[in-house]
Amino acid sequence: MKTGVVLIDTSSWIEAFRTTGRYDVRERVMNLMIDGKAAWCDMVAVELWNGARGDYEKQKLKKLEKEIACLQIIPEVWQKARTLAQKCREAGQTVPSADLVITACALFHRAGMEHCDDHINFILKVDSAEKKSG
Repeated sequence: MKTGVVLIDTSSWIEAFRTTGRYDVRERVMNLMIDGKAAWCDMVAVELWNGARGDYEKQKLKKLEKEIACLQIIPEVWQKARTLAQKCREAGQTVPSADLVITACALFHRAGMEHCDDHINFILKVDSAEKKSG
């Protein structure tokens, strides 16, 4: 894996794809792509394909599949996701499973995360608190 790779969450890809999307997010995503640091995982790809409308968006996704590094969701990632789910519940929130898997994938692969999702902020906060107390 390249040093400094950043897993881009579905939330940021959507903002980057929309012509009305947030400029700051779009710029961060484009810069990561230009710098060769952009990555995703299969869970992000599934979410994007699930929401793809029309040929233009589908062609964009096909191109991304060829150009963007895909971080693998291996058994250790699933275990990390389960641990994060437990910690989030203990901290008072049930977060979407996809966000748990995506965040676990980034954490396992020691990748940065580009996102604009409050659930992911919560997961990262819980993970950080666990590391500090552990």
